[in-house]
Amino acid sequence: MAKSKSDLIAQDIASKIQHGQFKAGDFLPSENDLTTLYGSSRETVRKALQQLDSVGMIQKIRGKGSIVLNIDRYSFPISGITSFQELNKSLGMHAETQVLTLKKMHDLPALFKKKFPEQKKQAGIYLERLRLIDDQPVVLDCDYLFSPPIEDLPREAAENSIYDYIENKLKLDISYARKVITVEKIDHEMQKKLCLEDRLAVLIASHNFVGDTTLFQLTLSFHNPQKFKFVDFARRQKIKL
Repeated sequence: MAKSKSDLIAQDIASKIQHGQFKAGDFLPSENDLTTLYGSSRETVRKALQQLDSVGMIQKIRGKGSIVLNIDRYSFPISGITSFQELNKSLGMHAETQVLTLKKMHDLPALFKKKFPEQKKQAGIYLERLRLIDDQPVVLDCDYLFSPPIEDLPREAAENSIYDYIENKLKLDISYARKVITVEKIDHEMQKKLCLEDRLAVLIASHNFVGDTTLFQLTLSFHNPQKFKFVDFARRQKIKL
């Protein structure tokens, strides 16, 4: 799917922030200057800035412009629904994905039954991927994709972005997720895959849903606690009572 002009502008500005062209505390060029720079309408520039504002890269200050906020280069957003491939592109992580397992199953693997005891028996696709940054293993992602709605998953999609495949090929609307974050003791096999000195890992367990509230994916994401800091960014939403 082709990106909109506002998406491309947001991505370019984000890249400049991540590479230090715009530093924390700097003001971005004015909307008029950005309009000229990118050869676009002011409304398109505003949409791009809104994207950056919503993820915490900038703060719009009335009468002054948009100031760059302090970000961590390799921080993983917890509350959002973002694929590793999308993070790799947006953060410039020089990351690699190794597909360890991709197979159809009649029921959930034992580990998923243990972590999601409420889940009933259902056929699906089990996917296990090791994520590396600068050739160092940092994340072991274990996914179970339910069938239906996902009947098949090409290896190419598993190696790149399963969300791109689900949204653009299967035309499913990925909508929201429920996540639980814990620190847990893992088995020796996982310890070896992540090259950990001990058996403690950060686990993010997720239920992922499409727009009609259908559960389509369960995820167990094991992270090396020494490699990443998990950062959430939230803007206050005022609710009238």
